Amino acid sequence: MPNGLIAEDSLRVHPDGLALSLTLPWYRSLWLSSVGTLKVTIDGVEVSAADIAFELNGSRYSLDQLPEQSETLWYLQQHPLLIVRREAPIALGDTHDVEIVGELRLPYMQIAPGKDGGPGMYVPNFVRQSFTLTATDQDAAPPALVTDIAPPPPATDADPFKLGLTLYSASAEFRAGWYDFDSLLARVAELGIGPGIEIVASQALPTYPYLSPEFISNWRAAFDKYGFDESSFGANLDMGRRRDRDMTDDEEFEFSEILFRDAAALGFPLVRIQSANPTLLRRLLPIAEELNLKLAYEIHAPMGPNAPAVMKVREVYDELDSPLLGFVADFSSTMHAMSPTLLRAVQRAGLDDEALAMLQKIWATDASMQERQQEFIGYLKSRDFDPGRLGSFAHLAFNMHGHVAPQEWADIMPQIMHVHAKFYDIDETGQEPAIDYPELVRVFVEGGYRGYWSSEWEGHAFAELGEVDPLVLVRKQHDLIRRSMRELQPA
Repeated sequence: MPNGLIAEDSLRVHPDGLALSLTLPWYRSLWLSSVGTLKVTIDGVEVSAADIAFELNGSRYSLDQLPEQSETLWYLQQHPLLIVRREAPIALGDTHDVEIVGELRLPYMQIAPGKDGGPGMYVPNFVRQSFTLTATDQDAAPPALVTDIAPPPPATDADPFKLGLTLYSASAEFRAGWYDFDSLLARVAELGIGPGIEIVASQALPTYPYLSPEFISNWRAAFDKYGFDESSFGANLDMGRRRDRDMTDDEEFEFSEILFRDAAALGFPLVRIQSANPTLLRRLLPIAEELNLKLAYEIHAPMGPNAPAVMKVREVYDELDSPLLGFVADFSSTMHAMSPTLLRAVQRAGLDDEALAMLQKIWATDASMQERQQEFIGYLKSRDFDPGRLGSFAHLAFNMHGHVAPQEWADIMPQIMHVHAKFYDIDETGQEPAIDYPELVRVFVEGGYRGYWSSEWEGHAFAELGEVDPLVLVRKQHDLIRRSMRELQPA
């Protein structure tokens, strides 16, 4: 997904001067308090912050008011206006050079907790874009989608796992408005993907973290129509929702309970949890027992099942001794190479062949994620290459690509409750070039796993919108998984 606030159709006429139709530069909805810096330059002249207003849902905010809006959600599919006051409004068809610089923080990705009641540190997202834009009054039309795809082979009783997907796989297209929720589910059904459906609550719920009656009604109608199954409900914990401090223990519990009750109301048997804080888990377990919900902590790159942080979670699980506690295995942890999609993205951002080779060399070492990231940033600076040109990629290249051996999943197989079948590419031979799916299938079949494998295409973090059709790739990945399963079955 392009890491951008604006696109080719963003410049709009406005009676106050001009406006920029903004796109949220992330895969999930964020609170307006997540927006830190916004700077705009028009035709080489930086606009004063006093002449800029942010308009969402009919309400206007000055830029210095945005960090205070911790109760206002910028929903993923919304396109607020950044209004620039000018002496004379621009006209339709006018062309202007536009540069925008933004900094957001991701309130659920905590680097370090706050001290003495202050705010913690959170993963930032930097955006810098320059376009020559023509003023318009409408969004660009979405492209036509491929539909002539042969149906998949039917599932059989001999298949060890069920297949499905997380709707997160179509994040970029959903964000761009190519789908609404109903048409996205229709497309999944059309391609023969399923039956398991997983959602990320902060992405799918327009009234996040709450459920609306309309969403519940549409959800149930779609599942009745297409025969889908609920597989996993992705819950984030927005500890950094407020700028002045982190959530308190009580606020973390209350926020999590809301999401647990959402999951139960929609019929999900499992919630993917983000925090395994022992104090929080002790308070949440009675809620999970009441709702009959499994709670599965996600093991994601760069960590594996035996990483020190995961070992602490395993110790907490041993202490609490509940059959409702387990793990989500995310295959980003067990990659043998960096994804071609990521490498293409950083190449577009300006890395030459030497830098690409150095990136992959550093990635393959056994140093920690932070050490590898800092080594790579140091290398870029030594070549007078501004790491900011890569946006969040300098961080995500190491955070989203782990290289633990696939066989390590066997160490916790009885506690794995759900699988994120992460992938980035499917090559011309039908394989994932950076993740060994036949080996992963073997490990999980021999380990006795019998839950869902939920396809999670995360190439949207690196690919340009429209570069590929992610749902077609999911179908191809399902074909790969089915082949790998059936090659292990007796003749």
